[in-house]
Amino acid sequence: MAPLKIIKKHHRHLNNPFPSPPPSLPFIQGNLFILSKILLSHQTFSIGKDFELLWSAANGGVFSVFHRSHPAKSLWSTIPGKAFVSAAVAETEVEESRGSFAVKDGDVHFVCHHQAVEYIGVINEHDTEVHDFPSGYLGLDLRKDLQGAEFPVLLITGCIFSRRKKKRPHNSDIYKDIQFETKVPSVSARYWVLFDQKNSNQIGFKVKIGQPEFELPQRASPTGRYQRLRGKLRQFRKRKAVGWWWFFTRPRGFVTASLSEEELRELNTAGSTEFHRVCFTYASEGNERFFGFGEQFSHMDFKGKRVPIFVQEQGIGRGDQPVTFAANLVSYRAGGDWSTTYAPSPFYMTSKMRSLYLEGYNYSVFDLTTPERVQIQIHGNAIQGRILHGNSPTEIIEHFTGAIGRPPELPEWIISGAVVGMQGGTDAVRCLWDELKKYKVPISAFWLQDWAGQRETFIGSQLWWNWEVDTTRYKGWKQLVKDLSAHYIKVMTYCNPCLALTDEKPNRRRNLFEEAKKLDILVKDKNGEAYMVPNTAFDVGMLDLTHPLTAGWFKQILQEMVDDGVRGWMADFGEGLPVDATLYSGEDPISAHNRYAELWAQINREFVEEWKINSVGKEKEDPEETLVFFMRAGFRDSPKWGMLFWEGDQMVSWQANDGIKSAVIGLLSSGLSGYAFNHSDIGGYCAINFPIIKYRRSEELLLRWMELNAFTIVFRTHEGNKPSCNAQFYSNDKTLTHFARFAKVYKAWKFYRIQLVKEAAENGLPVCRHLFLHYPDDDKVHRLSYQQFLVGTEILVVPVLDKGKKDVKAYFPTGEACPWQHIRTGRLYKKPGCEVWVEAPLGYPAVFVKAGSIVGETFLENLRNLNIL
Repeated sequence: MAPLKIIKKHHRHLNNPFPSPPPSLPFIQGNLFILSKILLSHQTFSIGKDFELLWSAANGGVFSVFHRSHPAKSLWSTIPGKAFVSAAVAETEVEESRGSFAVKDGDVHFVCHHQAVEYIGVINEHDTEVHDFPSGYLGLDLRKDLQGAEFPVLLITGCIFSRRKKKRPHNSDIYKDIQFETKVPSVSARYWVLFDQKNSNQIGFKVKIGQPEFELPQRASPTGRYQRLRGKLRQFRKRKAVGWWWFFTRPRGFVTASLSEEELRELNTAGSTEFHRVCFTYASEGNERFFGFGEQFSHMDFKGKRVPIFVQEQGIGRGDQPVTFAANLVSYRAGGDWSTTYAPSPFYMTSKMRSLYLEGYNYSVFDLTTPERVQIQIHGNAIQGRILHGNSPTEIIEHFTGAIGRPPELPEWIISGAVVGMQGGTDAVRCLWDELKKYKVPISAFWLQDWAGQRETFIGSQLWWNWEVDTTRYKGWKQLVKDLSAHYIKVMTYCNPCLALTDEKPNRRRNLFEEAKKLDILVKDKNGEAYMVPNTAFDVGMLDLTHPLTAGWFKQILQEMVDDGVRGWMADFGEGLPVDATLYSGEDPISAHNRYAELWAQINREFVEEWKINSVGKEKEDPEETLVFFMRAGFRDSPKWGMLFWEGDQMVSWQANDGIKSAVIGLLSSGLSGYAFNHSDIGGYCAINFPIIKYRRSEELLLRWMELNAFTIVFRTHEGNKPSCNAQFYSNDKTLTHFARFAKVYKAWKFYRIQLVKEAAENGLPVCRHLFLHYPDDDKVHRLSYQQFLVGTEILVVPVLDKGKKDVKAYFPTGEACPWQHIRTGRLYKKPGCEVWVEAPLGYPAVFVKAGSIVGETFLENLRNLNIL
């Protein structure tokens, strides 16, 4: 594990409101040397039965991977004459504050940026028993590393190295103004790269770096810096690592030495016994656009950016001002930035139909800042992933989700009507239910997040994190659930993997924190005690999801909740595991941090499946009794475990990075990354009521957000963190009328939503789609972000996302032969590739269907029957 320095900033109450981006390694690039005597100027190697690697000696040498069905299209290529594997020894510094993290590259001790290829060849199945490698290869276990591979497999071996001279001032006062040219230790290491076919559309790659070895100056430099090592240098021996090439190209005055730990310390290379950074570098095209990377909120195309992949709080403002300034000032880095997200994924697809993703959970950065190259920097001494083949974005998503997993079909009850998010207790629920009946609102469920009780803190109304019903707040809980169920309305609740101290809660029956502590299933600090994690306005214990007792214990809590008739819940959080925590599994906390979100989803999903298996009678036979949970934190494989996602805590604003616009970007970017079912809180969540800075949900914002979310998978309200500051759907007749209207619009396309849910479960395609998925050859589409989106293939939505706007600019993509019909006016737009201003007064968003399509006609007919048109 890399040297790790952790700085806690939880309790700093006055901070730099404009924190700098975390420092990181610059783009590392060295040269490529080919040392193999058997490699021809042009040569093709088979990888499985469907892929090939082509070697060409032109322009310094280049490797390219192709699918046999498209020999003219490179899926992955190195940069001619440049190294594609490099490594560094560097320290890691993490600043942490209440779920926000800044991962920094600390001191860099040395970098191996040049690469020599000594051997390249294929391994057939029978070779795994007898293959003899040139130097014996670090950690290369063919039986293990090639398990499940389709032969032949391609192996590349060699060394990475660095030989530099640097100028530095002498320490002596006499020579302090003189620059001496000093030979610093050269470093080299063995590496191997494996390419193996996983299936007909995916090729795996693995890169492993060995321990660094040093070549030290034989004669002392003028500074005498290495004189003390003379007596320690070992006898010169022939260097097997680079063979004949090393003999003829070694720099004069150097010898090869394998250094002891003591000598490494004398070289001041703390932690340099292994590499902590591996870089995988390859070619891109200047006009190639990069999409994906999980749920991102500020950008769709990431060309020109450095994209960190680390699960954390998205931040308050994320660059929108003045809220980011205020959040950063009072809580360290709480504002976040354009890259902070609850659910990143080390996956992308490009406009050139190239796609790649990383396996494992190490912290990684995708450096796309150089126009014609990509560099993945990963914290560790190995890198593993897959390169995908697909002829279209939809094919790539299907192939990607086929590997990582897809969500199950959602039950119809969750997608039939509004999910009414409210708080206040039994009487408040019954009162609002009566009001909604007057407006004939189609209701799927009441989501009652305050079911466990509520308290006031300095950030607003917050819940008691002790997952049992508060029978004082919700008197007659079981009867309320039963009465709603009799009208086909479900009850949903809330939980998360953290437990609060409840000594001050007057009516608790169980103390879950103390129970978990007694079972020893809480995350521990460095002293072996329960780690009290600062979270918002109070400290909590966090469940150790790697402990074998945790899942069963928490499932019993869910069982008691469901026994009362609850059929769904928000499974919140999952992004805040401290990086200095001690886990039962003993795993690296940085990697465990990213994996924690998936483990949290897995426990909830396992309970859903186990409950269905163990149920009897109606609960087992009736699909409308199926349980549903939704969550915000995630990583690459979360679509396999999570049933439904929501986008977390957007600001109640019109702004781009953390308001209504960011909700659209998060919806579409996550859809390109395998998150087929996603949605946001209607109206946003985070309100601020400071004396100078105020963010309050306006009525107009709420109504426009209703119009937007009527075309997402779930139509769900949230009162927000400060309900009294916000306009609510129940505030007055206007808001209730609008809410009823768009709950009916949502209901009108339920027939199509059911179809899209089945499609998502079968092939991973999202319900809400960026136009790139179906119009990848349209350059204008590549530049779209939040402006418009597709529902499936048949509905085009152009939402109003700016205050006071009453018209929008709609773009009709090229490549579509069918005219688009405006649902309110019936006007047809027949010219592909054109932009048109369309009226969109409040209550009438710009929505189009494909003229004459079955889906379009059925949707319009349903709207008429519901008196919407």
